[in-house]
Amino acid sequence: MPKTGERKLQILQVLAEMLESPTPEKITTAALAGRLEVSEAALYRHFASKAQMYEGLIEFIETTLFGLVNKICSEGRGLDQVRAITQMLLGFAEKNRGMTRMLTGEVLVNEHARLQARMNQLMDRLEVSLKQSLRIAASEGGLASGVETGAAANLILAYVMGRWQQFVKSGFRRLPTEHWETQWQFLATALAGARAPVPTA
Repeated sequence: MPKTGERKLQILQVLAEMLESPTPEKITTAALAGRLEVSEAALYRHFASKAQMYEGLIEFIETTLFGLVNKICSEGRGLDQVRAITQMLLGFAEKNRGMTRMLTGEVLVNEHARLQARMNQLMDRLEVSLKQSLRIAASEGGLASGVETGAAANLILAYVMGRWQQFVKSGFRRLPTEHWETQWQFLATALAGARAPVPTA
């Protein structure tokens, strides 16, 4: 018989697998219990609610992403960090389809509001990480004169979130890393190249 910690992990793994279906169905504790071949009561011995199960997945995402971000930010030039963080976020989604449904908030609709609030905090932290690396890039002379690091960080995160959304909406056919090298060149040119003139009224 699995120990409590092992059973909790097993429940989260099966939940993540259910989220990977290209044609999503509403996740219910009854369906999850059926997959695990246990009773719903058995699930509630490990998690007080379905929201708590989703929180377990969010915690996995947070730990994984920021572990990688911290590693990336411990070395290299600022603009290289920005590139590596962006590529990592796209790659993580590609390898973790079920988690991408969490990142886009799709599976959190009609769930407890605190889950979306926590996911929003995760996005804010990612934006801050990008902004910090952009500031380093600016201090190294790696950004074009006048580039506003906050606006640039927001643009990059919006690009990543758009690729995640396209991946989910396409039934996981449009890979997040599709066109990555070409699109990074566009972004890098905007960040490090000549600043585009602002149209006058």
